[in-house]
Amino acid sequence: MAQRMTHLAEHDILASLPNRGLLDDRLEQGIALAQRFSRKLAVLFIDLDHFKDINDSIGHLIGDQLLRAVALRITPCVRSSDTVSRQGSDEFIVLLSEISHAEDAALIADKIRLAVLEPYTIASHLLHLTASIGISVYPEDGADPESLIQCADTAMHYAKENGRNRSHFFTDEMNCHTAERQLIRGDLRDALDRGEFALEYQPKVNLVSGAITGVEALIRWRHPSRGVLPPLEFIQIAEDCGLIVQIGQWVLRAACLQAQTWRAIGIRFGTMAVNISAVEFSNVRFFENVCEILEYTGLEPRYLELELTETAVMRNFDATRNVLQSLSAMGIRIAVDDFGTGYSNLSYLKRFPINTLKLDKSFVHDVPGNADIATIVRSVIHMGQSLHLQVVAEGVENVEQLKFLRAYNCAEGQGYYFSKPLHPSACQALISVAERHWVWQSSSPAVRADK
Repeated sequence: MAQRMTHLAEHDILASLPNRGLLDDRLEQGIALAQRFSRKLAVLFIDLDHFKDINDSIGHLIGDQLLRAVALRITPCVRSSDTVSRQGSDEFIVLLSEISHAEDAALIADKIRLAVLEPYTIASHLLHLTASIGISVYPEDGADPESLIQCADTAMHYAKENGRNRSHFFTDEMNCHTAERQLIRGDLRDALDRGEFALEYQPKVNLVSGAITGVEALIRWRHPSRGVLPPLEFIQIAEDCGLIVQIGQWVLRAACLQAQTWRAIGIRFGTMAVNISAVEFSNVRFFENVCEILEYTGLEPRYLELELTETAVMRNFDATRNVLQSLSAMGIRIAVDDFGTGYSNLSYLKRFPINTLKLDKSFVHDVPGNADIATIVRSVIHMGQSLHLQVVAEGVENVEQLKFLRAYNCAEGQGYYFSKPLHPSACQALISVAERHWVWQSSSPAVRADK
């Protein structure tokens, strides 16, 4: 009984891993030994990306089983002399009690990240997870447990802000970055109430005819002191502090209102595309919210296209399929955004009602000069055609890219070569001009946003 009570006092009940108290004790011992023998040790702070969405969508019982599975994946990645600890809901800390070089910690972090990435099957649910990992090293980043854990935590948040599913070492510059992030988070909470958000619209173009086939709504934050901020500077923070659902609903409502306004005055623009974050899509009321916004704005569902990342699509297979099928049955189009940067398992393209693939701009940027990337782009275009999907190339910036994409029958393009994101009135004017007259030229498009 005494042994059992001691174990319970020092271990997490759910995963039976050392808790924070036992970790601190082992970390203090590790620091003492490292100091005595002039060695290094490392702390890895692991956070499961979007784990809360799984809890919210399919329940805490499945979430608890998933956490146990993750613990079983992490533990074999380290030595028996190291410590794997569970800190909270979806946070784990690993103590690497002895390393020769800082790079050793990075190798272990990548090993853990790849282990977590493998799919999970729990109670008939096919689940996918990624992990963001921060790394701190003794003695460079701290001389006590609290400092080392705090530095690893800071580095983990930096990894999340820079795309998730990656690891980062702590640097001194991150402290400044964290302070800046806290300031933005505070301002973000009142931005909706103060009406500081606005939408700009970037057209999609048929690469054969030059006709505008749709527009994409892009949010901007008109910050009172920082100027106009693009989404990369605040969307991640909005997700982390729980504001992304409210902001996403505002974007969808504003975009649908603009689309309906244009249609009412005879402006033909194809579809209005709206980006949906993974957090927003996994919200249990997402489908109901879309229906309510369409009813409120009066926009017909066939004029709306929702852009989801591969991460959002693959988060929870069963729930995703049900929501997408319901949206598709209404006539709403579904696009996979940033295609090529996410999952290698492409079975979802046939199993979900997807209409469009948006080829990520990182691929388009390197064609036609990079032969390997050019091969990938050709393959994606061919695959899209085989699956009867529309392929849209993002980030088209020059005529060489345009010629390459046209040569391989890419259907549509989007990027600064055609138009930058525009205010509603400027976009309306561009649509009107393009509708009346558009002639392709070899050196530049006939209609440019800066004219």
